[in-house]
Amino acid sequence: MRKLYAFNMVTLDAFFEGPNQDISWHNVDDEFNEFAIDQLKSTDTLVFGRVTYQMMASYWPTSDAIKNDPMVAGYMNRTPKIVVSRTLRNTDWNNTRLVKDYVAEEIAQLKQQPGKDIAVFGSANLLSTLIPLGLVDEHRIMINPVILGKGTPLFKNSKDKLDFKLVKTHTFGNGNVLLYYQPAKMS
Repeated sequence: MRKLYAFNMVTLDAFFEGPNQDISWHNVDDEFNEFAIDQLKSTDTLVFGRVTYQMMASYWPTSDAIKNDPMVAGYMNRTPKIVVSRTLRNTDWNNTRLVKDYVAEEIAQLKQQPGKDIAVFGSANLLSTLIPLGLVDEHRIMINPVILGKGTPLFKNSKDKLDFKLVKTHTFGNGNVLLYYQPAKMS
């Protein structure tokens, strides 16, 4: 069975985005880009909620993204993508399929197919649906050494206590710390 992982960058005060969806605080450098490329090499499907999809689709296919970050842009643009939304009518980013209904069933079926890992980037609202259903196998949370004071918490819609087991860590030279967690029931 394929693994579905969620990757998110957060601040020290646990926000995954600042006010007005600000992510300018992301601490990205060459070491991070090498990590991102390696992570994308082990991934063959990307899953997004509508808001994250629209942010990604507005950047990665652009000439600026292709010029400034050609390897990541290449992976992002050619990797098959699923966007989960009840309000979008269509998608215009290549290799993207729209899922409106039966999201849990769609993701569960996707995990049963042969292939590499499945990634959910950002998409806190979508994760709030997938996590309680046990569909997320691993959380990769990169803590950036910054405090915003306000923003959107990653797990804002969590209603129940969930236990996780730390399975791996990686410290980056720029101060970012990547934590790999699995739901405790998987250990």
